[in-house]
Amino acid sequence: MTEQGRSISYLRLSVTDRCNLRCIYCMPQEGIRILPQRDILTYDELVEIIATVAGPLGLKGIRITGGEPLVRGGILDLVRRLSAMGVIEDLSLTTNALLLTKMAGPLREAGLRRVNISLDTLRPDRYRRICRGGSLERVMAGIDAAVEAGLAPVKINQVVIPGVNDDEVEQMARLTVDRELHVRFIEFMPIGNSDLQRRRKYISSASLRSKLQESFGLCSADGPRGLGPARYYRIPGAKGNIGFISPLSRHFCSSCNRIRLTADGWIRTCLLSDRVGVDVKTPFRAGERGDVLVDIFREAIRRKPASHDLAPKGNGGNFIRTMCQIGG
Repeated sequence: MTEQGRSISYLRLSVTDRCNLRCIYCMPQEGIRILPQRDILTYDELVEIIATVAGPLGLKGIRITGGEPLVRGGILDLVRRLSAMGVIEDLSLTTNALLLTKMAGPLREAGLRRVNISLDTLRPDRYRRICRGGSLERVMAGIDAAVEAGLAPVKINQVVIPGVNDDEVEQMARLTVDRELHVRFIEFMPIGNSDLQRRRKYISSASLRSKLQESFGLCSADGPRGLGPARYYRIPGAKGNIGFISPLSRHFCSSCNRIRLTADGWIRTCLLSDRVGVDVKTPFRAGERGDVLVDIFREAIRRKPASHDLAPKGNGGNFIRTMCQIGG
């Protein structure tokens, strides 16, 4: 579907608000109020809704998100059923990789095409501080498992936080040299911990690119398969790419191609705006089907804002939901 000159072809599908980590930029230390199970869309509901709207809306890609999607039981069955629809060309999943070692192979067999892995540091002690738990060793094993299973391209996302992990961007970039891994640097956004963002601000993608250009001599590159907004470069001779995602310094709202369906059944058309959301769960559970569901999604897309709510300096916004509740 096309609206305001933007072709909407990509759905971020959140299947849970639960996570096995408490990352400092994503979730308060005390956690969040977990949604009651009755408020979460079942897999049967998700599959029926997507099967109804994917064709009429022209959805070509789905990325399964959370929270951490691998903590929800039965996720392999959902992947299998989405893949079997035959209309989704690019089925992917975002994960922290803690559970990926055992699940990478089965996910690929079920029809998953690729994974995005959240990894903000390569230092074990710092990993535990940023994530408030977890194991860097398990994450690295999960990356290996994803590569071995053929979940390609494997994209690694680092949220760059000034004074926390910005001294590791060169080390992260080196992951792309010997293996076909694609590291993307994401500007720090005030969702989940706006106080931290106000104190730390953010580092622009241009500054990071300049730093890596000085270190490695980057050259422009075509990005790996995917539907996201990253701009890609390559270290000469490297097997993988380096990407920059710039929601604050160079926002991509005018070309945004995505909508989100939260675990509790709300259609969100902008990650960075709490102004717009449309409830699809309530009418669906009341018996609405077919064209009515398509029209609900179309109405949500028509409400998609021209731009997000963040101030140019990145210090805007008090958000009702944290990142794990939206499905970043």
